[in-house]
Amino acid sequence: MSNQKIVPHLWFDYQAKEAAEFYTSIFPDSEITNLSTVNDTPSGDSDIVSFSLAGFSFMAINGGPNFKFNPLISFMVNFDPSKDANARENLKTLWEQLAEGGTPLMELQEYPFSKLYGWIQDKYGLSWQLILTNPEGEERPIIIPSMMFVQDLAGKAEEASDYYLSVFNGSKRGMLYRYPKGMEPDEEGTIMFTDYMLENQWFVGMDSAQEHDFKFNEAISLLVKCETQEEIDYYWDKLSSDPSAEQCGWLKDPYGVSWQVWPTVMGEMLSKAEGEQKERLTKTFLQMKKFDIDKLKEVYQES
Repeated sequence: MSNQKIVPHLWFDYQAKEAAEFYTSIFPDSEITNLSTVNDTPSGDSDIVSFSLAGFSFMAINGGPNFKFNPLISFMVNFDPSKDANARENLKTLWEQLAEGGTPLMELQEYPFSKLYGWIQDKYGLSWQLILTNPEGEERPIIIPSMMFVQDLAGKAEEASDYYLSVFNGSKRGMLYRYPKGMEPDEEGTIMFTDYMLENQWFVGMDSAQEHDFKFNEAISLLVKCETQEEIDYYWDKLSSDPSAEQCGWLKDPYGVSWQVWPTVMGEMLSKAEGEQKERLTKTFLQMKKFDIDKLKEVYQES
């Protein structure tokens, strides 16, 4: 069982299982770890799939056509030549697999910051940044979630990352590169690239004042696994900034990023519950905003 505290959660229309099978077939050291179905949700029966890619945990759900992926949250994939003699070839192979039915957002080529880099949207609409890292640089994990701040949030990457660093334990800032003068429309001093650690996991933040017609949405949320009610209350209180977005463990932070504050015991109960018990549990949690562990356990244990 992964001890990863923050798990990216991907909202698909109906292809969650198919996508998880595709990703686990093209990333090394990957597997589907759990598959369960929740019946009678507002979008019908929903498959929930947990999987890990290169040791990094994801969750995916079939939630209907309400939300579409966009490049504001993407996943950086680091290929480190000091750890893998075939890093360049492996990067190109993964690019080709993701490119099938996908759309390049930045072509795979050399850039000032990397000998080989490309940004691609795969056939499901999910975005990946593949990068050949500098072997002298600090070591980073293979997969890192990345957030890009655009439109009225352009220039907020530093403020947002400071905010996340203040909320989570096991936090520190890594690298920070600012835009120099002459990079209009990006303002001098805003964040070209920063990475930071939350709960001992790496995240990336960047500003872009280029024209982007996207906003953060629920298609990709960050699920925080909580052991206790105290933890749930803490994260809910610190992260939620829009009462109208609070629903079923979901919330939105001051930057419009969606989070889920999720009791781990809920996953355990859902995977064991059957029939009426599962129905009761589902009905109860769908009506909650912030999850109440005692209430969920009570419903689960009713005979």
